[in-house]
Amino acid sequence: MDDELKMSVSPVCTKNGDKYAFVSFTDGVRTAEGRIPDCIITKNEGFDEDEVSQLENYMSRELPQLKKMAAGINVMKNFLDD
Repeated sequence: MDDELKMSVSPVCTKNGDKYAFVSFTDGVRTAEGRIPDCIITKNEGFDEDEVSQLENYMSRELPQLKKMAAGINVMKNFLDD
């Protein structure tokens, strides 16, 4: 098991005028996915209730930075640069 928790952020999505992004967490064994700006974990495989609460608190605390990360992702540029 990898002790390091890795996080990734999706590009900004828009549905019915609402903007949101997904934040994924994994340690190589367990995974969780949350949605910002709601800061709610929507999928969880392996994290206990307290850890889910900590992930949600992290998203709330870091929301401005997470939004910047999501807004800065240019899917086509990243795709074409490979």
